[in-house]
Amino acid sequence: MPELLSAAGVGLRFGALTVLDGVDFAVGEGEAVGIVGPNGAGKTSLLNVLAGAYRPTVGAVRYGGGEVSRLDAAERCRLGLGRSHQVPRPFLGMSVIENLMTAATHGGGFSGAEAQVRSLDALALSGMTPLANRRAETLGLLDRKRLELARALATAPQVLLLDEIGGGLTDGEAAELVSIIREIRARGVAIVWIEHIVHMLLQVIDRLVCMDAGRVIANGEPRAVLADAGVIDAYMGVA
Repeated sequence: MPELLSAAGVGLRFGALTVLDGVDFAVGEGEAVGIVGPNGAGKTSLLNVLAGAYRPTVGAVRYGGGEVSRLDAAERCRLGLGRSHQVPRPFLGMSVIENLMTAATHGGGFSGAEAQVRSLDALALSGMTPLANRRAETLGLLDRKRLELARALATAPQVLLLDEIGGGLTDGEAAELVSIIREIRARGVAIVWIEHIVHMLLQVIDRLVCMDAGRVIANGEPRAVLADAGVIDAYMGVA
């Protein structure tokens, strides 16, 4: 499977604090990769480096065959790297469809009819068509998370970076979200998904990565990774 997005020897430091330490990571075209690990393991920091919110202190990020380490998040978004945030960040004071049009226009770089097509497709795929004219601040948690996902989709990503999108949902709501993500995957979009709710990940991913203390400690077939003694020790707190 050809690599689409990768990090090679990536390190990230804030002063004396090392957040990422020699991380090698890759996702192939159409692949779905889950990332797990304890709080403070560096998972979101890795996502931020991949998305362009942080520039790595050392190492390189490559996308589509070229290095993108010096490109900011907006530039990477227009190249096809979409992301959601752990805490939804809707544009308040705007309707759902206005949120999507803003994402398609300013994030994806589309204009006119193309931006509208992208927005309506994201609206339908996320199951939010009935809520198109609802103001973002009136939405409940599940719908805010679906809006967060839909805004990323409106930018037409080739790689979708998800940060704990299942957090705080009931089992039924989580199942709805998994169904949407599986449909996105079926369209050929590669997915990198950080999640603590492991049973959600296992319904979507091909491969699982576990991080601890800023390093990758396991990478492979999901159930084999979950059975790894080092993963059990680091992630589950059991020796």
